Amino acid sequence: MSDRRGVAAVTDHSMPGRDPAAGSSDAGGLARSPVPSSGATRRATVAALVVGLGAVGVVHAWGRWLQSRGARMRVNAPPLTGNIDPRISWCLPALTLAACAAGGADHLARTLPWRRLMWAGFAGALVWSAALAAWDGTAGFTRSPGSAVDYLAALPAIDDVGSFLRSLITETRSWPTHVQAHPPGMVLLLLGLRPLGLATPAWVAALEHVAGAASVPALLLATREVAGARAARAAAPFLVFSSVAIWWSSGDAVFLGVGAWAVALCVLATGRRGRRSVALALSGGTLWAVSVFLSYGIVLLASVPAVVAWRRGRVRVLGLVGAPVAVAIGLAAVAGFWWFDGLAATREAYALSLARVRPYPYFVVANLAAAAVAVGPAVWVGLTRLRRGGAWMLAGGALVAIVLADLSGLSKAEVERIWLPFLPWVVAGAAAAFAEASPAARRGWLGVQLAWALLVQAMVMSPW
Repeated sequence: MSDRRGVAAVTDHSMPGRDPAAGSSDAGGLARSPVPSSGATRRATVAALVVGLGAVGVVHAWGRWLQSRGARMRVNAPPLTGNIDPRISWCLPALTLAACAAGGADHLARTLPWRRLMWAGFAGALVWSAALAAWDGTAGFTRSPGSAVDYLAALPAIDDVGSFLRSLITETRSWPTHVQAHPPGMVLLLLGLRPLGLATPAWVAALEHVAGAASVPALLLATREVAGARAARAAAPFLVFSSVAIWWSSGDAVFLGVGAWAVALCVLATGRRGRRSVALALSGGTLWAVSVFLSYGIVLLASVPAVVAWRRGRVRVLGLVGAPVAVAIGLAAVAGFWWFDGLAATREAYALSLARVRPYPYFVVANLAAAAVAVGPAVWVGLTRLRRGGAWMLAGGALVAIVLADLSGLSKAEVERIWLPFLPWVVAGAAAAFAEASPAARRGWLGVQLAWALLVQAMVMSPW
C-alpha cells in the first residue's frame, strides 16, 4: 500500500480542496537541498557531539560548584532533577526492546503502510515508555502521580468545583505544588475519573503513558505534511524510541499528547483549502482550548503552527484556531476561573517557591543542557543537518518555544519534564534530516539514541 492510500481522509494529500502548491516546496525541499560534502558533514557531527557533551559536563560541574558554596537548588544530578543512582534493577525489558529496535525499527518504518506505521508508532512508544518506567518496578510508574505534590493529592479537598476554581486564584498556595502551577484542567479530568474508580496512581500513570504515546502519530502526520513521507519515515524510530519517554510518568505527558494533536491538526489545516481546512483548524483549536487549561506554558507551543502558517502564507488559519480557545476562556470565566488571573496567581506562587533561591543565570544555561540530555546526541547531530526541508519549521518553532520558556525564568530546573510538549518536535525535525542518510547510518544513530536513553535511565533516579 502506498503512503497516501493508507491514511485516513484527514491526512490524504490527494483529496479535493487541498492546495497542491501549499507545502510542496517544503516537502520536497529536503531532497533538493544542496548536500554538503562528507567532510563537512563529519566536521559538523563531531562539533555537535563535542559541544553537546561539553555543555552538559560544564553545567554539571558548575551546578556542583554552586551547591558546594551553599546553593539550595535541589538538583542533585545537574542539569537533571533527581539523584545520581546507578542501578540495573528491572532492566531486562528495556534492554531487550532496545536490541530489537536497533535491529529492525528502521526497516519497519520504511516498509510498513502508512496507517499501520502510525499505529505501530503508538504501540511501540507505549511499550518503550513502559519498559523504561518498569526499570524501577511499580514505583517507576506511580512515584509521581502518587506523590503529595501531584494532582491526585488535591482531590480529597474538593467538594465543589466552583469553589475549587475560585480558590485557584485567591488561595493558590493552599493546593499541592503541581496544582498551584497549572490551570485546573488536569484536576477536573481526574475529578471526572473519580466516580469510575480510575483516580488512582496506577490508572493515572496508565493515562500518562497512553497520552505520551498518542503524540507519536501526531508528530508523524505533521512531519509528513511539511517534509514528506520519506522524512517522516526516517524520523519515526527516533520518535518511538525517544529518551524523552523516560519522563512520561507525569501529568506533562498528558499535556504532550493533547498539545501534539492540537499542533498537528493546525499544521494539516495550513496545507488545505475550503471546508477541510476550516474543519481541521477548528478541531485543532478545540484541542488548543483543552491544552491551555492543562498548562499555562503550553501556549508557547503555538510557535510551531505559527511558523508553518507563516511559511505557507496561511496565517489566517490561526484566527480559526483561536476561536475555540477564546470561547473556552470565556466559559471558564463564567464558571469562576479567569485564565489570566490564574496565570498571575501562579507566577506569584512560583516567585515564593524554591525558585526564589535558584540562580537565574545558572538555570538559563542548565535548562538548555537538560533539554539536550533529554533529546539525545543524535538529535544534536540532526539539527546540524537541517537545510531547506520543511522539517526545520517543526524543530525551529519548538526551539523558539524553548528559548522563550527559558528566558521567562518560570522554568528553573525540571525542564526534562516541564518541556515535554516541546522536546519531541525538536526530535521530529532533527531526525527527519536523517532521511538523506543511508539505512545503516540511521540504524547506527538510532543505536546511539537507545544507548543514551538506557544510560540516563540507569544513572539518574528521577522523581517522575
